[in-house]
Amino acid sequence: MTIRIVRLGSKRIPGEGLRIGTVRRPPRGVLKEDYAKKDWYDVWLPELSPDADTVKRALAANTDSEWQVFARKYRAEMSRPEPNRLLELLAGLSRTTDFSVGC
Repeated sequence: MTIRIVRLGSKRIPGEGLRIGTVRRPPRGVLKEDYAKKDWYDVWLPELSPDADTVKRALAANTDSEWQVFARKYRAEMSRPEPNRLLELLAGLSRTTDFSVGC
């Protein structure tokens, strides 16, 4: 099956499947009931988003080595039990259904 990485708020692709939002905070100025209608996401899993400090590292990264620091920190966050179980769930779902992960 297909897993797509999409930009939240972008127009949906036919056959995209369930759109999973992985941002730390929901979009500002959009009503909760409009998230799916306005192509943000169908379900929200902020547990798969990097924490605020890690996001700052990513945004400030200007070199490969700085990006690698971000990547290591994010992988460490995702290896914690809660996010790791969610990743295992998504891996299992990917065998039977199409979905997209948005950021």
